Amino acid sequence: MRDDLAFAVWSRERQQRIEAVLESLLGPDVGDAPSRLLSAMRYSTLGGGKRMRPLLAYAAAELTGGTPDDADACAAAVELIHAYSLIHDDLPCMDDDALRRGKPTCHVAYGVATALLAGDALQSLAFAALGRSRIGSGDACALLASAAGHAGMAGGQQLDLDATGAAIDLESLTRLHALKTGALINAAVQLGARCGRPLGAAETLALDRYTRAAGLAFQVVDDVLDVEGSAATLGKTAGKDAAQNKATFVTLLGVAEARVRARALHDEAVAALTPFGGAAQRLGELVDWIALRTS
Repeated sequence: MRDDLAFAVWSRERQQRIEAVLESLLGPDVGDAPSRLLSAMRYSTLGGGKRMRPLLAYAAAELTGGTPDDADACAAAVELIHAYSLIHDDLPCMDDDALRRGKPTCHVAYGVATALLAGDALQSLAFAALGRSRIGSGDACALLASAAGHAGMAGGQQLDLDATGAAIDLESLTRLHALKTGALINAAVQLGARCGRPLGAAETLALDRYTRAAGLAFQVVDDVLDVEGSAATLGKTAGKDAAQNKATFVTLLGVAEARVRARALHDEAVAALTPFGGAAQRLGELVDWIALRTS
């Protein structure tokens, strides 16, 4: 049986840690950015969110013997990419949402033009942070770029736009979210794992299997919560997928079957960690949290 209290302490400590790292990257005395732009970047990044991707990076670093100090930069880089993606996803030309993390979205608070620039600047800052780190080789930056780009998150966003209002099957929906959500989750784990000992080819593939299942489980649960949750518990607009006539795992499978699917993906992710033994404890606890969460 997992020690839920120990995981709660570990995750809270890492969440506080990444908050401090992000604050240092976005501090008021950092760089020479116009104050309104920096304010929008801070507004959209600091003081909110689950920090799931940084937690995955820290957990993967522990898997290979890396320290939190080693993992800070990659944890920050993936969270900065995530923050930028949320700003752009909420824009009127995309999902046109007014609520994120329990407060007005960036474009509502700062205007569309400044929100667009804030997202652009956060993306650039992610690569600057990673490039200055111990693991910040060209290969590491290329991995993050691929996860965020046309063959990853941005490509998934395009598939999502194309699918809005259209009838798509389960295979197409799975591919969409493997790119839109799963690619950055995979980058978080693979970058974090590079903070310690080198991985063998079989271990890298095992982590790929873990992230594919965990990332998809996250989205399946997200679709369920969009139906069953409220804006107060989710921190974002509930029922938005149905309002926009989007295909989801719930519309294709129904709520009950979607929950069964999430549980199967959870079990698949846990099984992928078997070769790592106890070193994968935190990654196992994180997929429990991902697949069983209620907000």
